[in-house]
Amino acid sequence: MQIAFIGLGHMGGPMAVNLHKAGHHIQAFDLSPDACAKARAEGLTIAGSAEEALQGAQAVITMLPASQHVEGLFLGQGGGLLQKIAKGTLVIDSSTIAAATSQKVAKAAESLGIDFIDAPVSGGTGGAIAGTLTFMVGASSAQLERARPLLEKMGANIFHAGSVGAGQTAKICNNMLLGILMIGTSEAMALGVANGLDPKVLAEIMRRSSGGNWALEKYNPYPGVHENAPASKGYAGGFGTDLMLKDLGLAQENAMTMKASTPLGGLARALYAAHSLGGHGGEDFSSVIKLLQKPD
Repeated sequence: MQIAFIGLGHMGGPMAVNLHKAGHHIQAFDLSPDACAKARAEGLTIAGSAEEALQGAQAVITMLPASQHVEGLFLGQGGGLLQKIAKGTLVIDSSTIAAATSQKVAKAAESLGIDFIDAPVSGGTGGAIAGTLTFMVGASSAQLERARPLLEKMGANIFHAGSVGAGQTAKICNNMLLGILMIGTSEAMALGVANGLDPKVLAEIMRRSSGGNWALEKYNPYPGVHENAPASKGYAGGFGTDLMLKDLGLAQENAMTMKASTPLGGLARALYAAHSLGGHGGEDFSSVIKLLQKPD
């Protein structure tokens, strides 16, 4: 299949590469020259613009940072990219954005005869590289089945969350919990190490006990515990603090709209905001442990 893939960052780049390896022809684009160069080195064809990437495309996949980028791309100046996409084309947006934005773009797409679905992901850069991501899909059943052959080349788990926008809601609930869990794991690790415990031993004790969670299993925030975790690589790569802050903000905005009580989510957002203001916005979100560690 001819696929236009727009957004080649830490997540989008590996996802596009996996589609390429599966035999699909990818015409990709990103505003970052470095991201384009890396994708080109993996064998992807790089277009000169998002519009150029659409030429001959049977499907369009996007992985962009935030709501304003998705809305700007599809509905921006001159009607946006939707005006350039052929009728009948499938559009899969894997960005993590507000559900209302997904619904707005989907409504405009539907009026043009275009299938637009939201399919945000979980699994981190490791999952993107390995092709084991979890997709949370907001779509009709027919749209999901149309997208499934492509999603299966990028992920191992595909969940139909509901109609358009439902995938985004599921994603912000998941990431709110993830942000809270990472702070709790960081607190426990920092406390144990401050008392002289070996971080690897402590992590294994908690992993096999009632405190076990995903961070302890695969993404420990303490350097050296997991060789391939961002913490062991200077907190480089992975899922940025500012991206976690954005997702926690989306969760709180949704909670206000729904009049739902999310006190821990609100506290997590405040702590990540303080961490970002401390100059760590570009580091992996597990670097929040720095906010909690005992000074040397």
